[in-house]
Amino acid sequence: MPTFCRNFLTAPSRRDALKASANGFGMLALGALLGNPAQAADPLAIKPTHFAPKAKRIIFLFMHGGPSQVDTFDYKPLLEKHHGKPFPGDKPRVQFAATGNLLQSPWKFSPGGKSGLMVSDLFPEVRKQADQLCVLRSIHADNSAHGGALLQLHTGSDTFVRPSLGSWLLYGLGTENRNLPGFITIGPSLGHGGVQNWSSSFLPAAYQGTLIGHSGIRAKQMKITNIAGESTAVQRRQLDLVQAMNRDHAAKVVDPALEGRINAMELAFRMQADAPKAMDLAGESKETLALYGVDKEPTDNFARQCLLARRFAEAGVRFIQVSHSYKWDQHGELKKDHAKNALEVDQPIAALLMDLKQRGLLEDTLVWWGGEFGRTPTAQGGDGRDHNPHAFTMWFAGGGTKPGFVHGRTDDFGYYAVEDKVHMHDLHATILALMGLDHEKLTFRHAGRDFRLTDVKGRVVKEIFA
Repeated sequence: MPTFCRNFLTAPSRRDALKASANGFGMLALGALLGNPAQAADPLAIKPTHFAPKAKRIIFLFMHGGPSQVDTFDYKPLLEKHHGKPFPGDKPRVQFAATGNLLQSPWKFSPGGKSGLMVSDLFPEVRKQADQLCVLRSIHADNSAHGGALLQLHTGSDTFVRPSLGSWLLYGLGTENRNLPGFITIGPSLGHGGVQNWSSSFLPAAYQGTLIGHSGIRAKQMKITNIAGESTAVQRRQLDLVQAMNRDHAAKVVDPALEGRINAMELAFRMQADAPKAMDLAGESKETLALYGVDKEPTDNFARQCLLARRFAEAGVRFIQVSHSYKWDQHGELKKDHAKNALEVDQPIAALLMDLKQRGLLEDTLVWWGGEFGRTPTAQGGDGRDHNPHAFTMWFAGGGTKPGFVHGRTDDFGYYAVEDKVHMHDLHATILALMGLDHEKLTFRHAGRDFRLTDVKGRVVKEIFA
Protein backbone atom coordinates (compact mmCIF):
# COMPACT_ATOMS: atom_id res chain seq x y z
CA MET A 1 0.00 0.00 0.00
CA PRO A 2 1.38 3.46 -0.88
CA THR A 3 2.73 5.59 1.94
CA PHE A 4 0.07 8.26 1.62
CA CYS A 5 -2.72 5.63 1.83
CA ARG A 6 -1.31 4.15 4.99
CA ASN A 7 -1.22 7.56 6.56
CA PHE A 8 -4.22 9.27 5.01
CA LEU A 9 -4.12 12.02 7.64
CA THR A 10 -0.80 13.21 6.20
CA ALA A 11 -0.81 15.04 2.86
CA PRO A 12 0.98 12.95 0.21
CA SER A 13 4.19 14.18 -1.31
CA ARG A 14 4.29 14.80 -5.07
CA ARG A 15 6.61 11.83 -5.48
CA ASP A 16 4.20 9.50 -3.65
CA ALA A 17 1.28 10.81 -5.66
CA LEU A 18 3.06 10.14 -8.94
CA LYS A 19 4.04 6.63 -7.83
CA ALA A 20 0.54 5.72 -6.77
CA SER A 21 -1.53 7.31 -9.52
CA ALA A 22 0.51 7.11 -12.69
CA ASN A 23 3.48 4.77 -12.23
CA GLY A 24 5.86 7.71 -12.08
CA PHE A 25 7.40 9.92 -14.72
CA GLY A 26 7.49 7.10 -17.26
CA MET A 27 3.71 7.26 -17.56
CA LEU A 28 3.89 11.02 -17.99
CA ALA A 29 6.25 10.51 -20.91
CA LEU A 30 3.98 7.82 -22.34
CA GLY A 31 1.04 10.14 -21.99
CA ALA A 32 2.87 12.81 -23.96
CA LEU A 33 3.62 10.30 -26.72
CA LEU A 34 0.05 9.07 -26.89
CA GLY A 35 -1.16 12.65 -26.96
CA ASN A 36 0.63 13.11 -30.29
CA PRO A 37 -1.19 11.22 -33.08
CA ALA A 38 2.06 10.86 -35.02
CA GLN A 39 3.59 8.82 -32.22
CA ALA A 40 0.55 6.71 -31.42
CA ALA A 41 0.49 2.93 -31.82
CA ASP A 42 0.01 3.14 -35.59
CA PRO A 43 2.01 6.12 -36.88
CA LEU A 44 1.61 5.04 -40.52
CA ALA A 45 -2.20 4.86 -40.52
CA ILE A 46 -3.87 6.88 -43.28
CA LYS A 47 -4.73 10.35 -42.00
CA PRO A 48 -7.28 12.85 -43.33
CA THR A 49 -6.03 15.70 -45.48
CA HIS A 50 -6.66 19.34 -44.58
CA PHE A 51 -8.59 19.80 -47.83
CA ALA A 52 -9.28 17.86 -51.01
CA PRO A 53 -5.96 16.79 -52.58
CA LYS A 54 -5.17 17.07 -56.26
CA ALA A 55 -2.42 14.41 -56.08
CA LYS A 56 -2.04 11.19 -54.10
CA ARG A 57 1.64 10.54 -54.65
CA ILE A 58 4.85 12.18 -55.89
CA ILE A 59 7.66 11.01 -58.15
CA PHE A 60 10.62 13.37 -57.84
CA LEU A 61 13.16 13.14 -60.68
CA PHE A 62 16.20 14.72 -59.07
CA MET A 63 19.00 15.93 -61.35
CA HIS A 64 21.85 16.14 -58.85
CA GLY A 65 24.45 18.79 -59.63
CA GLY A 66 22.29 21.58 -61.02
CA PRO A 67 21.22 21.47 -64.68
CA SER A 68 21.43 24.74 -66.58
CA GLN A 69 18.06 26.44 -67.00
CA VAL A 70 19.24 28.47 -70.01
CA ASP A 71 20.24 25.26 -71.80
CA THR A 72 17.11 23.25 -71.04
CA PHE A 73 13.73 24.92 -70.41
CA ASP A 74 14.37 28.71 -70.17
CA TYR A 75 14.90 30.02 -73.70
CA LYS A 76 17.00 33.22 -73.86
CA PRO A 77 17.49 34.53 -77.41
CA LEU A 78 19.38 37.60 -76.13
CA LEU A 79 22.00 35.29 -74.65
CA GLU A 80 22.84 34.21 -78.19
CA LYS A 81 22.74 37.79 -79.50
CA HIS A 82 25.12 39.09 -76.81
CA HIS A 83 27.39 36.04 -76.60
CA GLY A 84 30.86 36.98 -75.38
CA LYS A 85 29.86 40.34 -73.98
CA PRO A 86 29.94 41.25 -70.26
CA PHE A 87 26.74 40.66 -68.30
CA PRO A 88 25.03 44.09 -68.35
CA GLY A 89 23.79 43.93 -64.74
CA ASP A 90 25.38 43.35 -61.36
CA LYS A 91 26.51 39.84 -60.57
CA PRO A 92 25.60 38.47 -57.12
CA ARG A 93 27.57 39.92 -54.25
CA VAL A 94 28.42 36.39 -53.12
CA GLN A 95 29.40 34.01 -55.91
CA PHE A 96 30.49 30.41 -55.73
CA ALA A 97 33.31 31.19 -58.16
CA ALA A 98 34.27 33.93 -60.61
CA THR A 99 32.72 33.87 -64.07
CA GLY A 100 33.42 35.74 -67.25
CA ASN A 101 31.27 36.98 -70.10
CA LEU A 102 27.93 35.76 -71.40
CA LEU A 103 27.90 32.26 -72.89
CA GLN A 104 25.26 31.33 -75.45
CA SER A 105 23.62 27.94 -75.30
CA PRO A 106 25.19 25.31 -77.55
CA TRP A 107 21.67 23.95 -78.20
CA LYS A 108 18.78 25.26 -80.22
CA PHE A 109 15.31 25.59 -78.71
CA SER A 110 12.10 24.57 -80.47
CA PRO A 111 8.42 24.69 -79.50
CA GLY A 112 6.79 21.48 -78.37
CA GLY A 113 3.19 20.32 -78.60
CA LYS A 114 0.12 22.49 -79.05
CA SER A 115 1.26 24.70 -76.17
CA GLY A 116 4.40 25.72 -78.07
CA LEU A 117 6.48 25.44 -74.91
CA MET A 118 10.13 26.10 -75.79
CA VAL A 119 12.41 23.17 -74.97
CA SER A 120 16.08 22.69 -75.80
CA ASP A 121 17.35 20.08 -78.25
CA LEU A 122 18.90 18.46 -75.18
CA PHE A 123 15.45 17.01 -74.45
CA PRO A 124 13.80 16.05 -77.76
CA GLU A 125 11.71 13.26 -76.19
CA VAL A 126 10.55 15.35 -73.24
CA ARG A 127 9.72 18.13 -75.72
CA LYS A 128 7.17 15.76 -77.29
CA GLN A 129 5.47 15.74 -73.87
CA ALA A 130 5.46 19.55 -73.60
CA ASP A 131 1.68 19.65 -73.30
CA GLN A 132 1.96 17.69 -70.04
CA LEU A 133 4.50 20.06 -68.46
CA CYS A 134 3.90 22.88 -65.99
CA VAL A 135 7.18 24.78 -66.08
CA LEU A 136 8.28 27.05 -63.22
CA ARG A 137 11.04 29.30 -64.55
CA SER A 138 11.41 31.56 -61.52
CA ILE A 139 12.61 29.22 -58.77
CA HIS A 140 15.20 30.70 -56.43
CA ALA A 141 16.88 29.57 -53.23
CA ASP A 142 19.52 30.66 -50.73
CA ASN A 143 22.62 28.50 -50.96
CA SER A 144 25.19 28.31 -53.77
CA ALA A 145 26.98 25.20 -52.44
CA HIS A 146 25.76 21.69 -53.23
CA GLY A 147 25.52 20.53 -49.61
CA GLY A 148 23.44 23.44 -48.35
CA ALA A 149 21.36 23.59 -51.54
CA LEU A 150 20.50 19.90 -51.36
CA LEU A 151 19.49 20.23 -47.73
CA GLN A 152 17.24 23.20 -48.47
CA LEU A 153 15.69 21.41 -51.44
CA HIS A 154 14.99 18.26 -49.42
CA THR A 155 14.30 19.66 -45.94
CA GLY A 156 13.58 23.39 -46.27
CA SER A 157 16.70 24.36 -44.31
CA ASP A 158 20.23 24.80 -45.63
CA THR A 159 21.80 25.14 -42.18
CA PHE A 160 20.05 22.78 -39.74
CA VAL A 161 19.15 19.10 -39.68
CA ARG A 162 15.42 19.00 -40.39
CA PRO A 163 12.91 16.36 -41.55
CA SER A 164 12.83 15.80 -45.28
CA LEU A 165 9.84 16.57 -47.50
CA GLY A 166 9.09 12.87 -47.92
CA SER A 167 9.05 12.41 -44.15
CA TRP A 168 6.67 15.37 -43.70
CA LEU A 169 4.32 13.87 -46.29
CA LEU A 170 4.35 10.48 -44.62
CA TYR A 171 3.77 12.11 -41.22
CA GLY A 172 0.87 14.13 -42.59
CA LEU A 173 -0.79 11.48 -44.75
CA GLY A 174 0.25 8.00 -43.63
CA THR A 175 0.80 5.17 -46.10
CA GLU A 176 -1.48 3.23 -48.44
CA ASN A 177 0.53 -0.01 -48.41
CA ARG A 178 1.78 -1.31 -45.08
CA ASN A 179 3.99 -3.87 -46.84
CA LEU A 180 6.09 -1.21 -48.53
CA PRO A 181 7.75 1.95 -47.24
CA GLY A 182 5.71 5.09 -47.75
CA PHE A 183 8.85 7.04 -48.71
CA ILE A 184 11.47 5.52 -51.02
CA THR A 185 14.60 7.09 -52.50
CA ILE A 186 16.15 5.20 -55.43
CA GLY A 187 19.88 5.53 -56.13
CA PRO A 188 20.66 8.71 -54.16
CA SER A 189 24.11 10.14 -53.66
CA LEU A 190 25.67 9.49 -50.27
CA GLY A 191 27.36 12.91 -50.39
CA HIS A 192 26.11 16.50 -50.14
CA GLY A 193 24.05 15.80 -47.04
CA GLY A 194 23.64 12.10 -47.66
CA VAL A 195 21.21 10.47 -45.27
CA GLN A 196 20.00 13.86 -44.02
CA ASN A 197 18.27 14.34 -47.37
CA TRP A 198 15.87 11.48 -46.61
CA SER A 199 16.00 11.62 -42.81
CA SER A 200 12.99 12.05 -40.53
CA SER A 201 15.20 14.07 -38.12
CA PHE A 202 13.08 14.84 -35.03
CA LEU A 203 9.94 13.29 -36.53
CA PRO A 204 9.39 9.69 -35.38
CA ALA A 205 11.70 7.24 -37.13
CA ALA A 206 8.75 5.54 -38.83
CA TYR A 207 8.70 8.46 -41.29
CA GLN A 208 12.28 8.25 -42.54
CA GLY A 209 12.98 7.38 -46.16
CA THR A 210 13.97 3.89 -47.24
CA LEU A 211 17.09 3.68 -49.38
CA ILE A 212 17.04 1.48 -52.50
CA GLY A 213 20.65 1.22 -53.62
CA HIS A 214 22.76 4.35 -54.01
CA SER A 215 24.55 6.25 -56.77
CA GLY A 216 27.46 3.80 -56.74
CA ILE A 217 25.22 0.83 -57.59
CA ARG A 218 23.69 0.15 -60.99
CA ALA A 219 19.90 -0.10 -60.93
CA LYS A 220 20.16 -3.59 -62.40
CA GLN A 221 21.88 -4.67 -59.17
CA MET A 222 19.25 -3.15 -56.85
CA LYS A 223 17.28 -6.09 -55.52
CA ILE A 224 15.32 -7.08 -52.42
CA THR A 225 15.13 -10.82 -51.81
CA ASN A 226 13.88 -13.10 -49.08
CA ILE A 227 16.33 -14.74 -46.69
CA ALA A 228 17.51 -17.94 -48.33
CA GLY A 229 16.67 -21.18 -46.53
CA GLU A 230 14.36 -19.65 -43.93
CA SER A 231 10.62 -20.05 -44.05
CA THR A 232 8.37 -17.10 -43.27
CA ALA A 233 7.12 -18.86 -40.14
CA VAL A 234 10.65 -19.36 -38.80
CA GLN A 235 11.58 -15.75 -39.55
CA ARG A 236 8.43 -14.58 -37.78
CA ARG A 237 9.29 -16.58 -34.64
CA GLN A 238 12.83 -15.23 -34.65
CA LEU A 239 11.63 -11.67 -35.08
CA ASP A 240 8.98 -12.08 -32.37
CA LEU A 241 11.67 -13.10 -29.90
CA VAL A 242 13.85 -10.08 -30.73
CA GLN A 243 10.88 -7.72 -30.71
CA ALA A 244 9.67 -9.02 -27.35
CA MET A 245 13.03 -8.11 -25.84
CA ASN A 246 13.00 -4.74 -27.61
CA ARG A 247 9.49 -3.92 -26.38
CA ASP A 248 10.35 -5.02 -22.87
CA HIS A 249 13.20 -2.52 -22.88
CA ALA A 250 11.06 0.14 -24.58
CA ALA A 251 8.51 -0.14 -21.77
CA LYS A 252 11.16 0.96 -19.29
CA VAL A 253 12.69 3.89 -21.20
CA VAL A 254 11.60 6.48 -23.75
CA ASP A 255 13.91 5.76 -26.69
CA PRO A 256 12.79 7.02 -30.12
CA ALA A 257 15.74 5.29 -31.78
CA LEU A 258 14.64 1.95 -30.36
CA GLU A 259 11.07 2.57 -31.54
CA GLY A 260 12.51 3.28 -34.96
CA ARG A 261 14.38 -0.03 -34.99
CA ILE A 262 11.26 -1.92 -33.90
CA ASN A 263 9.26 -0.32 -36.72
CA ALA A 264 12.05 -0.86 -39.25
CA MET A 265 12.33 -4.59 -38.46
CA GLU A 266 8.59 -5.06 -38.78
CA LEU A 267 8.57 -3.20 -42.10
CA ALA A 268 11.52 -5.25 -43.37
CA PHE A 269 9.63 -8.43 -42.56
CA ARG A 270 6.46 -7.22 -44.30
CA MET A 271 8.42 -6.02 -47.32
CA GLN A 272 9.35 -9.62 -48.17
CA ALA A 273 5.82 -10.06 -49.49
CA ASP A 274 5.57 -7.03 -51.78
CA ALA A 275 8.99 -5.50 -52.39
CA PRO A 276 10.55 -8.31 -54.49
CA LYS A 277 7.47 -8.31 -56.72
CA ALA A 278 7.49 -4.52 -57.08
CA MET A 279 11.15 -4.54 -58.07
CA ASP A 280 10.91 -7.46 -60.51
CA LEU A 281 10.69 -6.08 -64.05
CA ALA A 282 10.28 -9.53 -65.59
CA GLY A 283 6.54 -9.06 -65.87
CA GLU A 284 6.85 -5.90 -67.94
CA SER A 285 6.13 -6.21 -71.66
CA LYS A 286 8.88 -5.91 -74.26
CA GLU A 287 7.14 -2.79 -75.51
CA THR A 288 7.25 -1.12 -72.09
CA LEU A 289 10.91 -2.01 -71.54
CA ALA A 290 11.77 -0.60 -74.96
CA LEU A 291 9.71 2.53 -74.29
CA TYR A 292 11.80 3.35 -71.22
CA GLY A 293 15.11 2.29 -72.78
CA VAL A 294 15.80 -0.73 -70.53
CA ASP A 295 18.72 -2.93 -71.66
CA LYS A 296 19.94 -0.18 -73.97
CA GLU A 297 22.78 2.24 -73.38
CA PRO A 298 23.02 4.95 -72.26
CA THR A 299 19.45 4.84 -70.91
CA ASP A 300 19.35 1.47 -69.09
CA ASN A 301 20.25 2.66 -65.58
CA PHE A 302 17.88 5.61 -65.34
CA ALA A 303 15.21 3.75 -67.30
CA ARG A 304 15.13 1.02 -64.66
CA GLN A 305 14.88 3.62 -61.90
CA CYS A 306 11.96 5.36 -63.60
CA LEU A 307 10.19 2.08 -64.23
CA LEU A 308 10.67 1.10 -60.59
CA ALA A 309 9.19 4.46 -59.61
CA ARG A 310 6.07 3.76 -61.67
CA ARG A 311 5.73 0.31 -60.10
CA PHE A 312 6.15 1.69 -56.58
CA ALA A 313 3.56 4.38 -57.38
CA GLU A 314 1.12 1.69 -58.50
CA ALA A 315 1.79 -0.20 -55.28
CA GLY A 316 0.79 2.74 -53.07
CA VAL A 317 4.12 4.34 -52.15
CA ARG A 318 3.49 7.96 -51.20
CA PHE A 319 6.80 9.62 -52.18
CA ILE A 320 9.36 8.19 -54.60
CA GLN A 321 12.59 9.97 -55.42
CA VAL A 322 14.69 8.94 -58.41
CA SER A 323 18.16 10.47 -58.49
CA HIS A 324 20.44 11.02 -61.45
CA SER A 325 23.53 11.42 -59.29
CA TYR A 326 25.92 13.36 -59.33
CA LYS A 327 26.37 14.44 -62.94
CA TRP A 328 24.99 17.89 -63.75
CA ASP A 329 27.76 20.04 -62.22
CA GLN A 330 29.38 21.35 -65.42
CA HIS A 331 31.88 24.05 -64.44
CA GLY A 332 33.57 23.09 -67.68
CA GLU A 333 32.79 20.95 -70.75
CA LEU A 334 29.14 21.92 -70.62
CA LYS A 335 28.41 20.88 -74.20
CA LYS A 336 29.92 17.41 -73.82
CA ASP A 337 28.64 16.51 -70.35
CA HIS A 338 25.16 18.09 -70.39
CA ALA A 339 24.60 16.28 -73.68
CA LYS A 340 25.75 12.97 -72.15
CA ASN A 341 23.54 13.47 -69.10
CA ALA A 342 20.47 14.32 -71.15
CA LEU A 343 20.93 11.24 -73.34
CA GLU A 344 20.76 9.11 -70.20
CA VAL A 345 17.50 10.60 -68.88
CA ASP A 346 15.51 12.12 -71.78
CA GLN A 347 13.88 8.93 -73.08
CA PRO A 348 13.15 7.41 -69.61
CA ILE A 349 11.52 10.63 -68.39
CA ALA A 350 9.32 10.95 -71.47
CA ALA A 351 8.42 7.26 -71.18
CA LEU A 352 7.44 7.67 -67.54
CA LEU A 353 5.06 10.51 -68.43
CA MET A 354 3.51 8.50 -71.27
CA ASP A 355 3.26 5.33 -69.19
CA LEU A 356 1.62 7.07 -66.23
CA LYS A 357 -0.88 8.79 -68.51
CA GLN A 358 -1.72 5.58 -70.34
CA ARG A 359 -2.39 3.81 -67.04
CA GLY A 360 -4.55 6.63 -65.70
CA LEU A 361 -1.99 7.47 -63.00
CA LEU A 362 -0.73 10.85 -64.19
CA GLU A 363 -3.90 12.63 -63.11
CA ASP A 364 -3.22 12.01 -59.42
CA THR A 365 0.58 11.51 -59.54
CA LEU A 366 2.71 14.65 -59.29
CA VAL A 367 5.87 14.18 -61.36
CA TRP A 368 8.48 16.74 -60.32
CA TRP A 369 11.75 17.42 -62.19
CA GLY A 370 14.66 19.61 -61.09
CA GLY A 371 18.03 20.07 -59.43
CA GLU A 372 19.32 21.90 -56.35
CA PHE A 373 20.05 25.12 -58.30
CA GLY A 374 20.67 26.39 -61.82
CA ARG A 375 23.73 27.68 -63.65
CA THR A 376 25.02 31.12 -64.54
CA PRO A 377 24.49 32.54 -68.05
CA THR A 378 28.11 33.68 -67.83
CA ALA A 379 31.02 31.40 -68.68
CA GLN A 380 33.34 29.59 -66.33
CA GLY A 381 36.40 27.64 -67.41
CA GLY A 382 35.77 28.37 -71.07
CA ASP A 383 32.89 26.01 -71.78
CA GLY A 384 31.14 25.82 -68.42
CA ARG A 385 28.73 27.55 -66.05
CA ASP A 386 28.90 28.16 -62.31
CA HIS A 387 26.28 27.48 -59.61
CA ASN A 388 23.31 29.86 -59.65
CA PRO A 389 20.66 29.69 -56.86
CA HIS A 390 19.13 33.01 -57.96
CA ALA A 391 17.21 31.58 -60.89
CA PHE A 392 16.49 28.06 -62.05
CA THR A 393 13.78 25.97 -63.63
CA MET A 394 11.73 23.09 -62.35
CA TRP A 395 8.70 21.48 -63.90
CA PHE A 396 5.72 19.46 -62.77
CA ALA A 397 3.49 17.11 -64.72
CA GLY A 398 0.12 15.74 -63.65
CA GLY A 399 -1.00 15.89 -60.05
CA GLY A 400 -3.47 18.73 -60.57
CA THR A 401 -1.05 21.18 -62.22
CA LYS A 402 -1.78 23.15 -65.40
CA PRO A 403 -0.48 21.28 -68.47
CA GLY A 404 1.42 23.13 -71.19
CA PHE A 405 1.85 26.08 -68.84
CA VAL A 406 4.73 28.39 -67.89
CA HIS A 407 4.89 30.28 -64.60
CA GLY A 408 7.40 32.99 -63.76
CA ARG A 409 10.18 34.69 -65.67
CA THR A 410 13.88 35.38 -65.35
CA ASP A 411 15.74 38.42 -66.69
CA ASP A 412 16.74 38.59 -70.36
CA PHE A 413 19.80 36.42 -69.72
CA GLY A 414 18.48 34.03 -67.08
CA TYR A 415 20.61 35.22 -64.15
CA TYR A 416 17.86 36.29 -61.74
CA ALA A 417 14.21 35.39 -61.19
CA VAL A 418 12.30 38.65 -61.73
CA GLU A 419 8.59 37.90 -62.18
CA ASP A 420 6.24 35.66 -60.15
CA LYS A 421 9.22 34.47 -58.15
CA VAL A 422 8.96 31.10 -56.38
CA HIS A 423 11.23 30.61 -53.40
CA MET A 424 12.03 27.11 -52.18
CA HIS A 425 9.62 27.63 -49.27
CA ASP A 426 6.91 28.54 -51.78
CA LEU A 427 7.69 25.42 -53.79
CA HIS A 428 7.35 23.22 -50.71
CA ALA A 429 4.13 24.94 -49.63
CA THR A 430 2.73 24.34 -53.12
CA ILE A 431 3.70 20.66 -53.19
CA LEU A 432 2.07 20.10 -49.81
CA ALA A 433 -1.08 21.90 -51.00
CA LEU A 434 -1.30 19.68 -54.08
CA MET A 435 -1.24 16.73 -51.68
CA GLY A 436 -4.06 18.23 -49.60
CA LEU A 437 -1.92 19.60 -46.77
CA ASP A 438 -1.83 23.15 -45.38
CA HIS A 439 1.86 23.93 -44.81
CA GLU A 440 0.97 26.20 -41.87
CA LYS A 441 -1.01 23.44 -40.14
CA LEU A 442 1.40 20.56 -40.80
CA THR A 443 3.47 21.06 -37.65
CA PHE A 444 5.36 18.97 -35.12
CA ARG A 445 6.28 20.11 -31.64
CA HIS A 446 9.97 19.65 -30.89
CA ALA A 447 12.30 21.33 -28.39
CA GLY A 448 9.53 23.52 -27.08
CA ARG A 449 8.14 24.92 -30.32
CA ASP A 450 6.18 23.91 -33.39
CA PHE A 451 8.21 23.19 -36.51
CA ARG A 452 7.05 22.94 -40.11
CA LEU A 453 8.66 22.24 -43.49
CA THR A 454 8.36 25.88 -44.59
CA ASP A 455 9.63 27.37 -41.30
CA VAL A 456 7.73 30.68 -40.96
CA LYS A 457 7.47 31.40 -44.70
CA GLY A 458 5.97 29.96 -47.84
CA ARG A 459 3.22 30.95 -50.28
CA VAL A 460 1.13 28.43 -52.20
CA VAL A 461 1.50 29.13 -55.92
CA LYS A 462 -2.14 28.56 -56.82
CA GLU A 463 -1.58 30.02 -60.27
CA ILE A 464 -0.23 26.66 -61.44
CA PHE A 465 -3.23 24.64 -60.21
CA ALA A 466 -5.44 23.18 -62.91
